[in-house]
Parts: sequence; C-alpha cells; structure tokens
Amino acid sequence: MKIARINVNGKTQHALVEEKSLRLIRGDIFGDWEKTGQTVPLDQAKLLAPVESRQIVAIGLNYRKHAEESGMPIPDHPLIFIKTPNCVVGQGDSILLPKMAPAEVDYECELVIVIGKEAKHVSVADAPGHVFGYTCGNDISARDCQLKQDKQWARGKCFDTFAPIGPWIETELDYDRAGIRLKVNDELRQNSNTSDLIFPCMELVSYISQCMTLYPGSIIMTGTPSGVALGKKPPCFLKKGDVVTVEIDGIGALINPVQKEY
Repeated sequence: MKIARINVNGKTQHALVEEKSLRLIRGDIFGDWEKTGQTVPLDQAKLLAPVESRQIVAIGLNYRKHAEESGMPIPDHPLIFIKTPNCVVGQGDSILLPKMAPAEVDYECELVIVIGKEAKHVSVADAPGHVFGYTCGNDISARDCQLKQDKQWARGKCFDTFAPIGPWIETELDYDRAGIRLKVNDELRQNSNTSDLIFPCMELVSYISQCMTLYPGSIIMTGTPSGVALGKKPPCFLKKGDVVTVEIDGIGALINPVQKEY
C-alpha cells in the first residue's frame, strides 16, 4: 500500500496511491483512518513530502562499499547524526545550492524508514511493529562545510532542502533486499541493494530506540551506497540545472531539480 501526502485546493491531505489516481483518506494515518470516495488524478496532484517529521535521524557509513570508498573502517556500531526539519522537501521541489556553500554539494540516495508507533528500548524482533513504512530519501551534504571547514557534520547536513523525501510511503517492502539507485540527469551514479547495509533496518530501529524515543512520523535515513560525488575522480558535485533521481525498487522514484539559492 502506497500513501501520499498532497495539496488539494489549498488543503493538505493523505491519499492512497492507485493506478492513475489518488484516493483521499479521512483521519490520522498513524491512528484511525478510512479511505473516502473522493479521488484526484495522479498527474494533477502536487505531491508533498509524505510525512512532516519533527525527528530526522540519519546513519553514516552504513554500506560496506561506501565505507571502503570513503577510506574508513567498517563501523562496529551505527554512526548516528541528526538532520533538522527545515531540510525536508518533497517530490519535484528544488535542492538549493546554498549561498554560503554552493561549490561541493553532494547527493546520497537512501532508504528511509517511517516510524508509525512510539518506540523506546525496542528489540530487533519487535521493531517491525513500530514501523509504518518506507520512502526514498536523499541526504544532501555540503562537503566543504562538513569535512574541511567545520570538521563536524551539523551545518553541512542541515541547509534548507537538504533532505528530499518521497514520492510516497510504501507500507510493504522487502527492505533487506531492495535495489537502490541514483541518477544525476541521465547518468547512473549509485547502484546498489540494501543487502549491502552493514546494520539492517530493524537493527537500526532497535539501536536508535535505546538512545532516544522515536515518535510516529519520525524518519530514519539508513545510509547511502558507494558512488557519491566526493568519491569520484575528479569529484562531480551537483550544479545548477541538474536533475537528481532516487529510485528504490518497490517504492518508486523521487525526482528533484537543482537550483541556486538566491
């Protein structure tokens, strides 16, 4: 089941994704809800980020080949960092190259976990019961801020528009064996499978819940495969006019153009 968040006549609503239309939902997707008889053509809807997240937890170096291309040892526990809500944008929204750091903006395709039920001290076995679904994500990074100037990740990861997610939430997914890809324009830059994750999805939910309470609507960005711009020789950072597509088998494609911040 795919659930989108859309704008209809100035009102934000959730909807079930059908073949060529969106069927509006009444109620809270994390609680009680029901589908209505009202539909909107899919090609006429403005897709928003599928969830408004007050909590964005991200994982670094969580694909083996990405750790190798970064010249870093394989982590022995998940490396957690935080992104802020101002980063989140949805399908078709622009990734903005920041005025103060436009030169080394990188992409990172990621499988995103959407929490559906409050989770604290959850076991790996019980973790699936706390997950609502999955979506595509792009952990945008200003590498010069992250690695050269600040030498810590907060500013480089938290500029406006630096966490596109979407196009919708898929509630049923073979999350441990999902193909994941990223293209810049027509060039395939990342091509992997979540089977290469060092710490699989349910281990992440359990581990993070030992540290912090996860809430309905919170998201976990699970890490990126090899092929990031920084790892290319020479690096191929994003530039104005690029179009970035993240695609995950079983979910769909998240597409965002790149523009300069004015």
